[in-house]
Amino acid sequence: MSETAPVCPECGSEHTYEVAPLLACAMCGHEWNPEELAEQEAASGEVRDAVGNLLADGDAVIVMRDLKVKGAAQALKAGTKVTNIKLVEPIDDHDIDCRVDGFGRMRLMSSVVKKA
Repeated sequence: MSETAPVCPECGSEHTYEVAPLLACAMCGHEWNPEELAEQEAASGEVRDAVGNLLADGDAVIVMRDLKVKGAAQALKAGTKVTNIKLVEPIDDHDIDCRVDGFGRMRLMSSVVKKA
């Protein structure tokens, strides 16, 4: 399993673990197949945040965990609010284009933010 476990699509908890070939949530008991979930999201054309809320252009989101930013001396801290997002075609799973105060323009993954 990777260093950072994915969040539960049911409750948004970061306390997940692998039960091959599924992932399970220690908090709510939900089990899911990450490959099937990714296929369903791609087929629907919808972009959802880490807890399953539907995102749209112009929404505000909150970063859920510290993120390392290439070329920046500091990390983007959990709890940072980002306003006026724009949904774009995914490039390396980064499907949100935005401007973050103190960092400038960047792309974020919808799996690391939640709707504000």
